Amino acid sequence: MSTGGLILRAAASLPGAEKPPVTTPREPAREAAERELSKPIYHQNDPGLLQRALDRFWEWVDDLFSRASGATPGGAVGLLVILLLVALVIAALWWRLGTPRRTAAGPGTLFDEGPRSAADHRAAADAHAADGRWTEAVQERMRAIVCSLEERTLLDPRPGRTADEAAAEAAVSLPDHTGDLRAAARAFDDVTYGGRTGDRDTYARLRTLDLALERAKPLLTGPTA
Repeated sequence: MSTGGLILRAAASLPGAEKPPVTTPREPAREAAERELSKPIYHQNDPGLLQRALDRFWEWVDDLFSRASGATPGGAVGLLVILLLVALVIAALWWRLGTPRRTAAGPGTLFDEGPRSAADHRAAADAHAADGRWTEAVQERMRAIVCSLEERTLLDPRPGRTADEAAAEAAVSLPDHTGDLRAAARAFDDVTYGGRTGDRDTYARLRTLDLALERAKPLLTGPTA
């Protein structure tokens, strides 16, 4: 028998354990591994959805600060100084503008209720001031000023009048108080529609103006002047 025939007979007589292993294609093997790893037993100790979201958030914050400190002169110390300055600016604006109360809006009318006398508005203003509610006190004192001018016929009663309109019309017969009237109207609009908070000083200025206007002699205009 030839040498080649002997080799073939020897290979055929090898036991099964010594035969070349059977290989599995790559794609079916990957799919089988994914099916196996997707079983719940492998994920009992995984973090929850909220924990994963928090981890991602803090990773983003850490990366953001790392980038910012790397781009800021002075590194982390420089970034801290900038953040401190921004906080100081925000605090200063908050102190200067006061706590926002309403969304800013255009000027509206002075009176949002039924007719009341100047004395009624003054009493309400004083009551609000006694309780430290300066925004409401400023509003009621401005209404008292306009009501008083209407009662003295220096202004025609007009429910839809704005504070600016009242100040401009009153300045015609009270020209010496033009600046104070405009400032009072601006204070009313700021606390009512501009999101500003009233304070003791603003109320004191309106109260002083109210008392001064009561004693002021109007400038007569028109055919009867």
